[in-house]
Formats: sequence, C-alpha cells, structure tokens
Amino acid sequence: MDKRVELIATAQAMSAIGLNRGTAGNLSCRQRHGDREGFLITPTGMDYARLKPGDIPWVGLDGRFSGDKNPSSEWRLHRDIYVARIEAGAVLHAHSPFAVSLACLRRDIPPFHYMIARFGGDDVRCAAYALFGSQALSDAALLALEDRSACLLANHGMAVYGCDLKQALDRGVELETLCEHYWRASLLGEPALLEAEEMTAARERFQGYGGQGTEGSGSPRSAGRKNPGKE
Repeated sequence: MDKRVELIATAQAMSAIGLNRGTAGNLSCRQRHGDREGFLITPTGMDYARLKPGDIPWVGLDGRFSGDKNPSSEWRLHRDIYVARIEAGAVLHAHSPFAVSLACLRRDIPPFHYMIARFGGDDVRCAAYALFGSQALSDAALLALEDRSACLLANHGMAVYGCDLKQALDRGVELETLCEHYWRASLLGEPALLEAEEMTAARERFQGYGGQGTEGSGSPRSAGRKNPGKE
C-alpha cells in the first residue's frame, strides 16, 4: 500500500475509534525522499475525513518540507523522535479524552497494571508543559520518552511511537485504555501498585509477546509442544 494512503487510513481510524476529534492530533511515518531521510505527516488544520494523498507533506530531518500543504504544527516533535529513536517508524500524537484528563493533572501513570510494561518501563511519564508546536515541547517529550515508547504531554495529550503505523495506532489505543482504567480505579480509591520485580517480569514476558512458535514467547511451542497443529 502507498505510504500516503496508509497514513490517511490510519489517521481516519484514529478518529473512528475516538483517539481524536476534529483536527486535533497528528500522525507520521518514516519515509525516505531520494537520498534524504524524513517522514510523511498529516497536514495542519485539515479534517482527516477529507484528506487525499496529495495533501500529505514530506518533511526532512533538517526541517525542510515539500508538498502542497503545510505539515502539522507538531512536526518538530515527530522529527526529533525519529532522530533520537532509530526504531521509530511511525509517531502518533492524540488528544484522547482520558489521556488528556490525566495530562491536565500532570500525573505520571504508575504501575497499577502490568500492561504499563508494554511501553518499556515501570510507568508512563508525563512531560513538562510547553507551548504546542514548540521546540520546548519536543525537548520535554524526549525526556519523558527516555527508555519508553509513550508519554503524556502536560495539559495537552499523548505521544507514542511504533515500528510502523499499525503498531503506533495499537499503542495509542492501549495507552488510552490504560488511562481510562487508571482514571476509573482512582475514583474508588488509590490503586494498588505492582512491585518493581513484578514489572520486570512483565517486561521480560512482553519481549516475546505475540510471537507464534518463537522461543521465549510463553507459547505452547516454547513450553514443549512439538507440533501444536497436529495435536
């Protein structure tokens, strides 16, 4: 699939599942342009439902862009994640309801649930507040993303990255779900937190999560089943 078409489809999925409303948020994917490194990104201020491939600008890692439309105002955030994290193939920024709610409280999300380990550590940090579209915001986000694939942005929203557009979207959904769970649990009291060794075990288990028949995945094959398809 053409990368611009895939980017538009994923951006529209963000709206359909409730991660975004209106023209808030933005999405990008790494893409070379000739011999230059860069990325495709949703344009600023445009309704995702109306996007066409020709509307998607390309931005180089030097900040220069090409295309008929201007890139999202948050292009610096995306660019700096690609520069800092070679494993990042796509970046998603959203103003989803529960992530925004916690971000407005400027709270890190503690290890109340083992799924926090999916993002690389014992918590999901909330970056310090900075003006949207600014270099200060990007700098704050990179600090919060150290050894993590997701963070909250104070009084703003969420930022996540993945190896590709699908993984970035999946992680955005997972983070918003965890934000909702933490928000709801906190209404009833202070959630019980997992110990450091319990989170370490969860991170180790996630290293093979989703593997089909791969060693260390915790699958029946890795547990000793020789040929599960014939049993």
